[in-house]
Amino acid sequence: MPTAPLDRRTLNRTLLSRQLLLEQADMGAEEAVAHLLGLQSQAPASAYPGLWSRLDRFDFAELGKLLTERRVVRVVLMRSTVHLVTAADALALRPWLQPSLDRGFRSSQWAAGVAGVDRAELLAYGRELLAAGGTAEQAPGPAELRTALSERFPAADPASLVNALRVWAPLVQVPPRGLWGGVGGPRYALLDDWAGAPLAEPDPAGLVRRYLAAFGPATPADMQKWSGLTGLKRVFTGLDLRTYQAEDGRVLYDLPEAELADPSVAVPARFVTDFDNLVLSHADRTHVLADEHRSRVMTVNGIIRGTVLVDGFVGGTWRFERGGDTAAVVVTPFAPLSRADRAALSEDGGRLLAASDPGAGSREVRFEAP
Repeated sequence: MPTAPLDRRTLNRTLLSRQLLLEQADMGAEEAVAHLLGLQSQAPASAYPGLWSRLDRFDFAELGKLLTERRVVRVVLMRSTVHLVTAADALALRPWLQPSLDRGFRSSQWAAGVAGVDRAELLAYGRELLAAGGTAEQAPGPAELRTALSERFPAADPASLVNALRVWAPLVQVPPRGLWGGVGGPRYALLDDWAGAPLAEPDPAGLVRRYLAAFGPATPADMQKWSGLTGLKRVFTGLDLRTYQAEDGRVLYDLPEAELADPSVAVPARFVTDFDNLVLSHADRTHVLADEHRSRVMTVNGIIRGTVLVDGFVGGTWRFERGGDTAAVVVTPFAPLSRADRAALSEDGGRLLAASDPGAGSREVRFEAP
C-alpha cells in the first residue's frame, strides 16, 4: 500500500480513464459496452450519447445494428434498472443479480398485488406467453401481458403481475425499443430465447475483477451501490487484489496489474449522458460529483440529468432540445465557464448534434446562466 493516501484527483483521473472518458477510445461499441459492464438504459436513448462521448468515430447506427442483431440487449439488471449490456454479459449478470432483484421487489409497491400468487406457476405461464411471441414484431407488451396474466390469476393485480414477471424472469426489451429515434413502448422476450443461449452460472470473483477494471479503485460498498448486491466484502477479500488507502481512510481495492492515472493530466470539458454509471456506481461519488451539486444532477423523482465535466469533475448539466427542424444542446454550468471550456463544449456539442440529429435544419449549442 502506498505511504500516501490516494488523493481525489488521482481517483478522478483513474476513474475517467477506466470509463473511457479521459480520452476517447479506439474501439467498437460492442467492445466498449462489454468493458463498461453495461450502460444504464432506463431512458432508451441514453446509451447513444454515452458511447459517443467515449468512443472515437462512434456511429449511432452501429449500436442500433448491435441491438437488432441481438449482440447487445436491454434488460433489468443492476439496481433493478434497465441496462444495455452484451448478450453474453446479460446471461452472466442476471442470475448473479437475481437475489438483489427479488429483495427489491419484496419491498416495492407491486409486492402486495401478487400476494398468494405461486411464483413457479407465474413464471411457467409467462414463459408460455413470451414463447408464443415468436418474432420481435409479435412480442407482447405490458397491455397484452396484463390481459393474459389477469385471466390466469384473477385475484391478483394485473400491473403487479407484469412487474413481478419482469423481475422474476429475465425479460429483454426488444427493438425497435432502444433504437435511436425508435418509438413505441416496451415489448418483451425471454433473454435466453432472444440470445439463443442459457443463463450462466454466477461468477462473483470474475465480476468483481471486471467491475474494478471499469470503476476501480473502489470499495465493496461502491460495488454494492453499482450492483444492488450485498455481501461483496468477502469476495473482495478472497481475491488477490492490490489495496490503497483513500484520504478518508477507506481501503480501496484494485486489480494488481491496473495502473493509476496521472492526477496532473488535463481533461477537456466534455459531455456525459443522462443516467450515466459514471455518477451512479460508487457509494462515495465525490471524486467525480461534489456533494453540493448532487441535487442538481439527481432529482427527487429519480431523473439523473446529463452532466458536463469541467476539469474532470461534474460542473454542470446538459440536455437536448428539439423543436420544428431545430436541434439544440443546452448547457447549464454550475459556475461561469472559462473561455477554453466553453469553446470545447461548443465544439463537442456541435459534433454531438451532427451525429444525433443529422437531418435537422439548424443545430445550435446554447449556454444558460449558472
